[in-house]
Amino acid sequence: MIVVMKAGASQEEIKDVIRKAESLGVQTHPIYGENRTVVALVGDLTRVSREIFNAMDGVADTMRIQEPYKLASRTARPDNTVIEVGTVKIGGPDVVIMAGPCSVEGRDQIIEHAHAVKEAGAHILRGGAYKPRSSPYSFQGLGVKGLEYLAEAREITGLPVITEVMTVEALPGVVEYADILQIGARNMQNYGLLQAVGKTNRPVMLKRGLSGTIEELLMCAEYIASNGNYNVMLCERGIRTYETATRNTFDLNAVPVLKQRSHLPVVADPSHGTGYREYVPAMSRAAVAAGADALILEVHPDPDNAVSDGRQSLDMKDFAQLVVSLRRIAEAVDRKVAPPVGAVSPVAA
Repeated sequence: MIVVMKAGASQEEIKDVIRKAESLGVQTHPIYGENRTVVALVGDLTRVSREIFNAMDGVADTMRIQEPYKLASRTARPDNTVIEVGTVKIGGPDVVIMAGPCSVEGRDQIIEHAHAVKEAGAHILRGGAYKPRSSPYSFQGLGVKGLEYLAEAREITGLPVITEVMTVEALPGVVEYADILQIGARNMQNYGLLQAVGKTNRPVMLKRGLSGTIEELLMCAEYIASNGNYNVMLCERGIRTYETATRNTFDLNAVPVLKQRSHLPVVADPSHGTGYREYVPAMSRAAVAAGADALILEVHPDPDNAVSDGRQSLDMKDFAQLVVSLRRIAEAVDRKVAPPVGAVSPVAA
């Protein structure tokens, strides 16, 4: 249920609604939009009627939300959520590009990569310090040392950092170093981890699971939001189907469907969605045309010698060319690729 406040409702009137709802034993989540404020009510609503709130000062209407994902639904918040990470805004009119290697392989490597992707047009640096791998014998990441290298790359280039968190135990360390927490596809329904990141103040990018439906993805986002963190991005990264020509089946349909059903920003990951670098540019352009708010791309100067996911990684030349074409696609759909992040800081001695 949502309580829709009148335009110009006072803070005291909003607080009165919150106090009344909490006295009835339900949780409250005020959502402040550009055109209206709503108070979402979550919990056992069997004793809560619309009339209780419709009679209160400052209330325009009370509506029940039909979708099971209450806080993530477009009904609860008609306006798009815009997540600010430093000077970068995700979910607004500009398309944002996150780029970098699959794994942090060393200090010099990640700093070199950060400079290169920034020069080519990236706004956020991606890189894995902890790597969930199908084989326990594959490279698992550098852990805390990798986080430190990412933080140093951010300090030098000014690029915010997104990296994956795999466990509740590792969460405090990742929060210390990262600007955006990534929940990988294998952890989409790790409810303990979702609740934990929901209690942090870091934006979260939630990847769709290998066999997850769109509604399941939205319900997992609801776990995060219901714990107080509304800065959630939904990432389409391909699903598992019977098709073997690509690593996964990139569900481009999910982009407009998610934009229709939810106010949360939508990120597209054509690197994992296809698994082959030669298909990444086409699907990147298609995702922008379909309405994606951001792309997350794997980029490596020497993909064939990358320690992980080299087959789906673009080299720097192809990435730079892709960014140029993405600007044209964005303009064709009345958007634009976000402007570059501020000036580069001096390189640390």
